[in-house]
Amino acid sequence: MNTSLAGKVALVTGAGKNIGRAIALRLAADGAAIVVNGRSDEAAIKAVADEIIAFGGRAMAYRADISKPEEVAGMAAAVAAEMGGVDILVTNAGLRRQTGFLDMSFAEWREILSVALDGAFIVTQAFVPQMIARGGGSIIGLSGISTHVGTPNRAHVSASKAGLEGLMRALAVELAPHGIRANSVAPGAVDTVRGASAGSMPSTLADNGIPMRRRASVAEIADVVRLLAGPEGGYITGQTLHVNGGAFLT
Repeated sequence: MNTSLAGKVALVTGAGKNIGRAIALRLAADGAAIVVNGRSDEAAIKAVADEIIAFGGRAMAYRADISKPEEVAGMAAAVAAEMGGVDILVTNAGLRRQTGFLDMSFAEWREILSVALDGAFIVTQAFVPQMIARGGGSIIGLSGISTHVGTPNRAHVSASKAGLEGLMRALAVELAPHGIRANSVAPGAVDTVRGASAGSMPSTLADNGIPMRRRASVAEIADVVRLLAGPEGGYITGQTLHVNGGAFLT
């Protein structure tokens, strides 16, 4: 561990596995205390918190569905009591489905948006007062390449991530007077364990279509989040940082 984030508290949603877990561990490695959040797999988030504690860090696991305001309010109160509030908020939680647009029910559409977009709104609104009280901070939303390149069977996922990026830009302007920065990170194809509901990796994101001819590691995504979370990213706000090996060029 080093201490460049010592004294900071970070909340990472969807942190039980894959990119969220990598982000939690990366921020903890630089000294931040971590709130490890997940909505259902309590054993997974506890394992991440225990891993951080085992290497000398400070962490707490808290299960809450960020699409439910009452559960987020309970988490905010618990974090305030145990950690004193947060300085870094990473809204990583999201659901992935692959369903053709004409086959997509409104219930499925709303389910996807309820986590990645509505959940980001709910959790950010709950924790921004803590950030203001602590003198500022950084909010980072995990977006994705699909919303920029267009991916079949992911209209709901793409819409939720586009909305998330818009939310971060609006917050960057509105919260700047409080010393709070807000940015998005948009990964391309990442080497993760995909749940059954996510389906196979879309052919548009195949390795042979990526100039670097490989997928990102979760650590490479976490490193960019770490930049935005700390003082090194102190003059970056309202941006979407693309991490995709050249698959999408801005």
